[in-house]
Amino acid sequence: MRRLRLIQILPLALVLASPMAMAAGKTDCKLKFSLAGWSAFYKTASGDGTITCDNGQKMAVHIVAKGGGLTVGKSRIDNGTGEFSGVKDIKELLGSYAQAEAHAGASKSSGASAMTKGEVSLALAGTGEGWDLGISFGKFTISAK
Repeated sequence: MRRLRLIQILPLALVLASPMAMAAGKTDCKLKFSLAGWSAFYKTASGDGTITCDNGQKMAVHIVAKGGGLTVGKSRIDNGTGEFSGVKDIKELLGSYAQAEAHAGASKSSGASAMTKGEVSLALAGTGEGWDLGISFGKFTISAK
């Protein structure tokens, strides 16, 4: 009987181990959302969205943004997008993110924002309608629907 050498076994071991390594690896996720709200020193907005990950996970979510600062206005974002940093599971994306932003817009406007929750980062972009002006700080909370 012939003995297998390490050089012959190594490629086979790598092929068999790669699905397990991929399962333990990190995935990228995207958020599509709509959000509407108002501000007068206190800022509040809420809406709904969907998170999809490149590992096949998908979740309908509810979003609430609250904060305060020197801010006034009313706005709506439709077809907003967000990108999360690599995570192991979609459930890591739920919770509250620290948020700070400067905003100004009249009629049609667009904006971008970046926020964090521990090691998870979220970058948002969107366009919408309304009028707003100010600087605000607060939290952006994502919960399962």
